[in-house]
Amino acid sequence: MDLWLFLLPAAVIVLIVATLIALGFLRGAEARAGTSTAPAPKREMQVYAAQLREIERDLTRGTVTPEEAERLRTEIGRRLLDADRAKRVDIGRAPPSMRTLGLALIPAVAILAAVLYWREGAPGYPDLPLAQRHAEATEMRAARPSQAELAAEWAANPQRPQPGEPDAEFAALLERLREALQTRPLDVEGHRLLARNEANIGNIAAAAEAQAQVVALQGDEAPVPDLVLLAEFQVIAAGGVVSPESEQVLERILRRDPTNGLARYYTGLMFAQTGRPDLTFRLWRGLLDDSRPDAPWVPHLRATLPELAEVAGVRYTLPPAQATGARGPSSADMQAAMDLDPEERAAMIGGMVEGLAARLAASGGPAEDWARLIAALGVLGEQDRARAIWAEAQRLFADQTEGLAQIQAAARGAGVAN
Repeated sequence: MDLWLFLLPAAVIVLIVATLIALGFLRGAEARAGTSTAPAPKREMQVYAAQLREIERDLTRGTVTPEEAERLRTEIGRRLLDADRAKRVDIGRAPPSMRTLGLALIPAVAILAAVLYWREGAPGYPDLPLAQRHAEATEMRAARPSQAELAAEWAANPQRPQPGEPDAEFAALLERLREALQTRPLDVEGHRLLARNEANIGNIAAAAEAQAQVVALQGDEAPVPDLVLLAEFQVIAAGGVVSPESEQVLERILRRDPTNGLARYYTGLMFAQTGRPDLTFRLWRGLLDDSRPDAPWVPHLRATLPELAEVAGVRYTLPPAQATGARGPSSADMQAAMDLDPEERAAMIGGMVEGLAARLAASGGPAEDWARLIAALGVLGEQDRARAIWAEAQRLFADQTEGLAQIQAAARGAGVAN
């Protein structure tokens, strides 16, 4: 019934417009045909020619002066020129065949419009006022599955990247760490180490659980980098969906660091997933303006913002793209870190390292990124973690001689390879 409420008025409007256009063609044809055998401009020229002959007769009879005769000739000559121009316009009008083609195109255009709407439009889609859309988005946001449900669903997805098999020595050490934390559940550093190593082997759901313990044990004093790492692990473990638990972590980050790029990116993603792309556009537009060219979210923002602008009803032009750098700490970053004291160095590199480690564990990356991660961990003094990543990289790049050589050079520099 709702569909007919749209189609019937639309059909009536199309019929009215088509009728008016057709009448315009037909009346134009009738006007050009006229009621006389001679077109109007030709009759006018005949009248003016007779008037000129009459002037000559009057001049011969002496009823008009030569000056008056000349003035009349000039006036009639001007009228003759106007009639001649009108005749040329009439000759240039469309022939009957073109009028027929125009009339035939009227139903063709109406049919084409209907087909195009049926294919590209939304037949039968009900009215959805803005207030209702916002209310439905709020309901959608409140009805999201929990982190545990999303993680379980993603774990069962056959398209999920499968974690790699660690070597026996690393697997044994990891199992001992898990067992030790069963008897020392309040060990913050132990849970932090477990989270990193679970992420190293691609077990992101377990990494998220361990990192959640790190944050919970520190309470309100949990540092922002720990919160950022938790949000990253949770979103990856949920298959890219921002859960209610992740949203709470993001809110904590933004209360303490409103400029945090990762928190702003994932908050925008959450709004896009819950029916508020207009809010996503506002957040991501500012994030793109504030981000470094090599920020990992910049390519996605540049690819998505134009479409989001259309949805939000905003005219928007992407700023010029700048040269992007490699992901993770660059050699310049590493050199600058060497001039800092150990705590400052760890703080500077740590934030850059953790996001890179999580991404490599979840979806892999080029040899350059693996080498950069191992080198950064060496600077941080985390040789055990660098050694585990070096072992994983040897398995992944066993058939890529050049890439493996690049990673091995970084591992040597970190002191974890011969």
